[in-house]
Amino acid sequence: MGKLTVRALRAVLAVVLAGTVFVQALMVWALATDPEDGSLPLTPLRVIAILGMASAQVALVCVWRLVTMVRRGTVFSHAAFRYVDGVIGAIVAAALLWFAVTVLNAPGQRADPGVTVIMGGVGLAILGVALIVLVLRMLLAQAVARDVEAAQMRAELDEVI
Repeated sequence: MGKLTVRALRAVLAVVLAGTVFVQALMVWALATDPEDGSLPLTPLRVIAILGMASAQVALVCVWRLVTMVRRGTVFSHAAFRYVDGVIGAIVAAALLWFAVTVLNAPGQRADPGVTVIMGGVGLAILGVALIVLVLRMLLAQAVARDVEAAQMRAELDEVI
């Protein structure tokens, strides 16, 4: 990765992280000061929004660490799995939170259950993203195994020479 690409990605990650922290702080403030009027279950929705942003923040931090590893040339190591697993966990948590929003929204959609079905489909799509990242993790595992194997062969070759 080039320096410009890394800087641009880090700038985007930093702006998104700062934005989520700001919105999260506003949601905590609203949770503490704004009472519910009874039209929507605001407290659970606000808690879910706060937790959803926390899962996004976990993913952002993990991606930042992976970009750092790519820049240093150390991404093909076992240490990278921790961050990829963090991204997968954050995506799965986001999907579960989305399903919670769907459940909270469902009673209000009795006249039009299609909205609930669509929301459930969005939750499945989010889980699909987690599965895609899991496949990418498997590819990373293969690359790490090949890198270890190549290092062993280089060491054996160095002994022979």
